[in-house]
Amino acid sequence: MTESVTVFDDEAFVVRTPEEFRRAPREYQKMLISQILINTEGELSGGDDYTMMFLPMAPNAEERQVCAERAVEEYDHYKIGKRILADLGVDTSHMETQRLEDRNLFADQGLHTCTTWAERGVFSYIGEEAALLMIREFADSSYQPWAEAVRTIILDEKVHIAHGARVCRNIAVTEEGRQQLQAALDRLWPTFIGVFGNPNSKRAELAIRYGLRKTTNAQARDQWTAIVSRRITELGLRVPGTEAA
Repeated sequence: MTESVTVFDDEAFVVRTPEEFRRAPREYQKMLISQILINTEGELSGGDDYTMMFLPMAPNAEERQVCAERAVEEYDHYKIGKRILADLGVDTSHMETQRLEDRNLFADQGLHTCTTWAERGVFSYIGEEAALLMIREFADSSYQPWAEAVRTIILDEKVHIAHGARVCRNIAVTEEGRQQLQAALDRLWPTFIGVFGNPNSKRAELAIRYGLRKTTNAQARDQWTAIVSRRITELGLRVPGTEAA
């Protein structure tokens, strides 16, 4: 049996290899595996979103191609997480045979119900920023193999958000388009907020202590809200939950 190490409150914690991971405290192991599992499932579902939800509603061949390209990137992100988890003794192959509606680790099913091109734009420009904020924290993870692996994911997610920005800005040039975007934003906003989980989570605080995160759920949510509120205002829209201009 591998002997676990003790981590003191004022100690910077770094885990460099799967072998060191197996000597880490049990609660660290459980939190890291849970974190990577959630993200990995989200990446796989993201690929399905692009192929099953967005591609069929794309207005032309160019946008279909973009959706297909984004899907390939999401599936690649899933494979990155799958590889890291395999090194830790966790097999995610079962996810690949699940239906999209059977995956509930990352977020609720509201993320998979977009029906308009405006919702498609809001999904990427506003919603995927939430995922990017979290993944950026993983790039500083105390588990070094995970920190190194997510750097490629970050670059791709920036492209996804930029495409969402283009879709939203093209729609926002007319009053009718802005109304479509506002309706999309109002409907999806509660689901986006839900991605951040319980704002008072003690588990998140423990993850910070172990270097698996940098912010609490509430802090991450507030960072996201500040970023996307500026984008929403620039589009001539109202941030959900605020008074109409």
